[in-house]
Amino acid sequence: MGCSFSGLNALYNAVNGGGDVWINENRFRILKQIGEGGFAYVYLVKEVVADARSGGGLAAKKSVPPSHVSEDGTYAMKKVLIQSEDQLQLVREEIHVSSLFNHPNLLPLLDHAIIAVKGPQGGWNHEAYLLFPVHLDGTLLDNAKVMQAKKEFLSTVTVLQIFQQLCAGLKHMHSFDPPYAHNDVKPGNVLITHRKGQPPLAILMDFGSARPARKEIRSRSEALQLQEWAAEHCSAPFRAPELWDCPSYTDIDERTDIWSLGCTLYAIMYGVSPFEYALGESGGSLQLAIINAQIKWPPGPDPPYPDALRQFVVWMLQPQPAVRPHIDDIIIHVDKLISKYLPQAKA
Repeated sequence: MGCSFSGLNALYNAVNGGGDVWINENRFRILKQIGEGGFAYVYLVKEVVADARSGGGLAAKKSVPPSHVSEDGTYAMKKVLIQSEDQLQLVREEIHVSSLFNHPNLLPLLDHAIIAVKGPQGGWNHEAYLLFPVHLDGTLLDNAKVMQAKKEFLSTVTVLQIFQQLCAGLKHMHSFDPPYAHNDVKPGNVLITHRKGQPPLAILMDFGSARPARKEIRSRSEALQLQEWAAEHCSAPFRAPELWDCPSYTDIDERTDIWSLGCTLYAIMYGVSPFEYALGESGGSLQLAIINAQIKWPPGPDPPYPDALRQFVVWMLQPQPAVRPHIDDIIIHVDKLISKYLPQAKA
């Protein structure tokens, strides 16, 4: 794990949006804040290279593939304020898991540093700095809000093309031995980059909740422990039924992600999870709607999405995980649907 104490004074300046940040031997200038959540802040930064002609800076790091080096030197930097040993362990786990994956539809971690900083009372805390490629078009959630305000919908083909890319990224995670589950697949964790003459590029991000997928639950206390973990790490409207009400004797596997993937496909179509309607109903229960797979279909585009696309969502949203499809089954089906509807889009 990288760890750097260089540039410590500059880091204090960076809290207010100014100054430079050192991540190991590379220097970055903060341009602006582009996001925040919990104890984390995301900044747009630009690399400061003493002599660009010498090929120094991030481009010289052997661990960073040339395709991930920014042409204009801009990157996204996530800063995490760490105030406990548990938080420190979670960040270390996120760094470890992020470093495992190498796929065009998964956001790569380019570099990182964890530093010790003196707290206001004289004690020591930590701060983590994680460097990623930048995608300024925002997330699926950001795009959905804009489209909802305009009462616009994505075409069937675009919906499937975005979804196909998410499936490819998840397949990479599920193909590990043992498989990894993302555990928080949702529109807010999908970066979208619009490309002229091509489908949008979709990249799954945020591996803070990713863990080995398969767990043997053999007691009530283990079941409750898993539910508590899921309540903290898996967003409620996209959380699989078995993580809401876990049996005392069961096997959990990567198909928790398939449920979240089905919810995300619905959200690509309609802008929200299929179960969020329950939050607006008097006496409605999000948990009950999810456990019973009570899907409601809002008015869609005109003409509406084809029934085959709705049935695809229903296939993934099986309350019983044992009958839920695996990612390979999903990919075969999405490929068939694209081949079916793409010719119509080109006609």
